[in-house]
Amino acid sequence: MRLGPVLHREGAFGGAGKRLGLGWDVAGTVDATGVATAWGVGDEVVALDHGMVKPLGTHAEYVVVDAGAVAVAPRATAAAHAAHAATLPLNGLTAAQALDLLDLAPGASLLVTGAAGAVGGYAVQLAAHRGLAVTALARAGDAELVRSLGARHLVTDLAEVPGGAVSGGGVDAVLDAAVLGEPALAWVRDGGAYAGVVPQSGPDPVRGIRVAAVEVAADGARLAELVRLVDEGVLTLRVAETYALDDAAKAHARLAAGGVRGRLVLVPGAGS
Repeated sequence: MRLGPVLHREGAFGGAGKRLGLGWDVAGTVDATGVATAWGVGDEVVALDHGMVKPLGTHAEYVVVDAGAVAVAPRATAAAHAAHAATLPLNGLTAAQALDLLDLAPGASLLVTGAAGAVGGYAVQLAAHRGLAVTALARAGDAELVRSLGARHLVTDLAEVPGGAVSGGGVDAVLDAAVLGEPALAWVRDGGAYAGVVPQSGPDPVRGIRVAAVEVAADGARLAELVRLVDEGVLTLRVAETYALDDAAKAHARLAAGGVRGRLVLVPGAGS
């Protein structure tokens, strides 16, 4: 699987010949504000700095974002734990907005691929919270993790998905966080739904299946809802490892190596 940050760095989302600012998530303390905003200096916040092709990203000590993209940081993540808060905006909003595309009623069955990953983990928790019956596609070693997130079933191979790839069988929908494409689509029942996580990309629709891909959007109000779910214990913030900002290249190399459970977070001002 090619991961979003790796693809972004390599220019897969456009920007040939342009400077690409890396990083979308930000968590920290408000240092200054515009003249017409409810936010104040010293507020602990999280935000999504949206945009594929931009001159600067959140791999920085200071980030400027629109006031409408900002939410109060989770109560459990004070300034000393801003690294945990930084794991929420991009992946939490991606999972939530992908579930919105699927538009499933409580009780529907959902397959989440890459369920132990950053987007997949949030997707499992949000789907379970909505009353969906979640089947998690993950490694056998991640069984305890995905079940703790709310998955009812674990499969380690698509061949194990309940119902099988047959006409009228399989799950009601798939949220394809692992970007498997057509193989995952094969396990959706006729007339079901598929949501991918790479914008304007996905398998060709078949058997009446709705196929869509989320293009994550900055949304401070929606982010605030996710923060509330963190504070209520519905969503779990997972930091796999932290790196100093100067060690961003090492973090990207670790991400590209695969097998990361949780997020890698860059911390400005931290030592190497």
